[in-house]
Amino acid sequence: MTADMNDLKRRMDGALQVLRKEFSGLRTGRASTSLLDPITVDAYGSQMPLSQVGTVGAPEPRMLTVQVWDKSLASSVEKAIRESNLGLNPQTDGTLIRVPIPELSEERRVELTKVAGRYAEQARVAVRNVRRDGMDSLKRMEKESEISKDEHRDRGVDIQKVTDEHIAGIDSLLADKEKEIMQV
Repeated sequence: MTADMNDLKRRMDGALQVLRKEFSGLRTGRASTSLLDPITVDAYGSQMPLSQVGTVGAPEPRMLTVQVWDKSLASSVEKAIRESNLGLNPQTDGTLIRVPIPELSEERRVELTKVAGRYAEQARVAVRNVRRDGMDSLKRMEKESEISKDEHRDRGVDIQKVTDEHIAGIDSLLADKEKEIMQV
């Protein structure tokens, strides 16, 4: 069962990693190259991640740049950024696309904290699903007489403790992200 416990921890850690990645894409007042990570570009007849058609950089705190490798894709990249619902307005200069990061309005900040809350809730649900899987396997093991009732209870307490730790980690990440978003 120890490998099982490690597997449960690993899966819960995975939910935290996904949450960190989603949070990194949420725009705060500063430019972050990860902001453009979720954008896909219509290139060569298929949807490609932005990172596969150009180099993203952050030369200034309020500016991102995309150096497109193929000049013929510059307009596709600009269109993809504009239509990404991130509130960005890129300007093309040859193969270099400048993406100024506008100041966040109070309304947009509140909206972003709600989005962060939804991401955190998805992560909590993922952690709880892992917990449920662990508890179900304990029930099955007890039913098949692989473990005793006492072992079932003790391992159940361990699983709950790991779950509580991960939920606390999610809450902590959310609090930090909300503070970062609301900071003017």
